Amino acid sequence: MSSSNVIEHRLKQLETHLEQENPVLLNAVQSFRKLDLVTRRMGLLGDDESHAPQIPWWPLISVLGTFSAGKSTFINDYLGEKLQRSGNQAVDDRFTVICYSNQKESHTLPGVALDSDPRFPFYKISAEIEKVAAGEGSRIDAYLQLKTCGSEHLRGKIIIDSPGFDADAQRTSTLRITDHIIDLSDLVLVFFDGRHPEPGAMRDTLDHLVNKTIHRPDSGKFLYILNQLDTTAREDNPEEVVAAWQRALGERGLTAGRFFTIFSKSAANPIEDPALRDRFEKKRDADLAEIYARMQQVEVERAYRIVGSLEKTARDIEEKTVPALLELIRAWRRRTLIGDAVVLALACGLFLYGYLNSDLPQTGWHWLSQSPLRLFLGTLGAWLAWLGLHFGVRKLAARSLRAMARRLVTERGIRGNLLGAFLANTVPWRSIFSKKPRGWARRDRRRIAEVLEDTDRYVQDLNDSFTNPSGRTPVDLEAEVAAPEPRVASSGE
Repeated sequence: MSSSNVIEHRLKQLETHLEQENPVLLNAVQSFRKLDLVTRRMGLLGDDESHAPQIPWWPLISVLGTFSAGKSTFINDYLGEKLQRSGNQAVDDRFTVICYSNQKESHTLPGVALDSDPRFPFYKISAEIEKVAAGEGSRIDAYLQLKTCGSEHLRGKIIIDSPGFDADAQRTSTLRITDHIIDLSDLVLVFFDGRHPEPGAMRDTLDHLVNKTIHRPDSGKFLYILNQLDTTAREDNPEEVVAAWQRALGERGLTAGRFFTIFSKSAANPIEDPALRDRFEKKRDADLAEIYARMQQVEVERAYRIVGSLEKTARDIEEKTVPALLELIRAWRRRTLIGDAVVLALACGLFLYGYLNSDLPQTGWHWLSQSPLRLFLGTLGAWLAWLGLHFGVRKLAARSLRAMARRLVTERGIRGNLLGAFLANTVPWRSIFSKKPRGWARRDRRRIAEVLEDTDRYVQDLNDSFTNPSGRTPVDLEAEVAAPEPRVASSGE
C-alpha cells in the first residue's frame, strides 16, 4: 500500500469511528481534507501527510506536576485500580498514555506504539525529540509508554501521566513533549505537593507550568491542584499552606483561576480528631467532585477543541504561512537580482578590461560580425551562458534563505514544511517576479474561506446539541416539508 493510500485509509477509519459518535466531527474531517488539498498544492504537506492526524480526536486529559506530587495516586483513585506505580520517590520517568481497553488485564506497550499511530497525541513525536537532541529520537521508548485499562471511568477519553519536572536527565526533551501535550489537551491538571509548604524550591517548575499558561487563550483548561494536604492536619494550618502557594502563583502572574486542595482517600495519613477529619474530608470531597466533573466534560470540550483547531489551521495558512512564504520569495527575488547585477558587473568589467588590454575581444567581434549565422550563434551562446549564471545565482540565493525559513517556522509557529514550500517556488520554470506562491490561487483562497464558514456552522451545530435558549421543542423542517398537505373535504363529500 502506497503512503498516500495509508493516510487515506486512516482518514476513512476515523470517519467510520465518528459516523456514529459525533456527526459534527465527521464533517470536520471533510474540512480537513480541503485544507490538505490546499497545503499539498503549496508544498507544505506531502502526499502521505494530512492535517487531521496532527490533532488527537479523542478527549485528552494531561496530569502534570513535580515528582511525588501524588499524580499517579490520583489517577489510580480515579480509575479505581492500581495501574500506576506510586511512592515518595520518583517512580517513573516516562510519559504514560493511559487508554481504555475492553480486556480485563492491563498491558504496557512501548513508546513506538504511540509514535507510529496517528490516533494518539504523540504521533511522530520522535522527530521533535530529535530536533532537541540528536540521536534521542531513536530512544522513543525511554520517553513514552502506553498502558491499557478496563476502567469504565476511562471509556471515551485518554489520560496522560507525566514524569516530574524536576528531573535532570532528559529535561529539555521532557519539557518539549510537555509543551506538545499541553497544546493538544482538553484539560490539564497541574499538581503541587502540599507536603512542601515552601514553593520557592520549585521555582523552575512554577515558571514553566504557570508563566507559559496564564496568557494562553485556553487558560481555562488548567486546574491547579495542591495535593496531599492531609499532611497539614497535625498543625491544622491548611489555610497558611494554601496561601503560600497562592502567593507563589500570584508572583508569576496567576491572579485568577480555580485552585483545588485535595488528598488521596486511599493513601491519606490518619487524622485522629473526628471534627478535624470531617473538616478536611468535606473540603477534599467537594474539590474532588468538581475536578471529576470537569474530567467528565472533556468529551464536550474535545468537540469544540477540534473545531477550534480546524479554524486555527485554516487561519494560520492564510495569516501566517502565506505571508511567510511571500516574505521568503521577496527576499529570494531581491538576493537574486543583486546577484545578477554583481555577475553582470563582473562580466562587463572583464570584457572592458580585455577590450582595453588585448586585441582578442576586438578580433572576436570582427569575426562574429562577418556572418549573420555567426552573430546569431554567438548571441545565443552568450544568452545561454547568462542563463546558466542566472540560475546558479537563483539556486545560491535560495540556499542562503534556509536559516531564515527555519527561523520563521520557530518564531511564528508555522506548521508544515515551510522550507519545502519555499523551494517549490524557486524551481527554474517559475519566474522570480511571480506575485503569488505556488498553489495559492483563487480557488485555494476560496477553499480556505469555505473551511472558515464550515467552522462557524460546526460551532452552531454543537451549540444546538447542548442549548435551547427558547425552551421550545425544535421544529424538524425537513419532516414538515416531506409531510403531505392535509386533505380538506369538499362540500360534496
